[in-house]
Amino acid sequence: MTSPHALSVALLLADARLPSGGHAHSASLEPALLGGMPTGDVPAWIVGRATTVSLVEAGTAVVTARLLAGADGFGLADVVRAWAARTPAPALRDAARLLGRGYLRLARTLWGDAPAVRALVAHDAAHGPLPRAVVLGAVAAATGLPAEDAVRLTVYDDAQTAASALLKLEPLDPVTPARWVLEACAAAEQHVLRVAACTTPEDIPASGSPQTEGWAQAHALLSQRLFRA
Repeated sequence: MTSPHALSVALLLADARLPSGGHAHSASLEPALLGGMPTGDVPAWIVGRATTVSLVEAGTAVVTARLLAGADGFGLADVVRAWAARTPAPALRDAARLLGRGYLRLARTLWGDAPAVRALVAHDAAHGPLPRAVVLGAVAAATGLPAEDAVRLTVYDDAQTAASALLKLEPLDPVTPARWVLEACAAAEQHVLRVAACTTPEDIPASGSPQTEGWAQAHALLSQRLFRA
């Protein structure tokens, strides 16, 4: 049973006012639109992302949380390598690490005494910034956030980031993308238990999006863009 504290953590992390730097990212929506995807395809694109790329992130968070809660047989570097193998575009890996640094700053402020957060701080100091999904996993471990809620949170945050970015990129009734976010979360729900059951880096879903990777690489070369990625 999910504790009230864990629910509060989930609500905090899902809040758009969270000072993590997410406002500078579009969850790859701006690269897609600039790459030629019609605005009318955005609803299907958000659902597609929620059932592919978002599950890679969610699985990474779940496995990280299990590792930092005491799982044996692999280390943090193994999780990062598995995530990177499933995120082949350097531009997206760089963006994820910048987001991770923002989330780690938040985690150090709110849960700095937690062993899971201290482990990430030490790894960051020794090896450089970690991706957002790994930091979310550390927060889940530090706060007791259940794996299923970590998956749902990751999917929601990704979809909501794209929806919020769309309102800055295209004139649209704000109610419309809110419905798309709900539809994306509903589409991902059938995968929640499977992803929440991931226990090793090899279990992390490998459901990527090659077109998104290509758009992200092209977007990184632009001198005029509203979002980093």
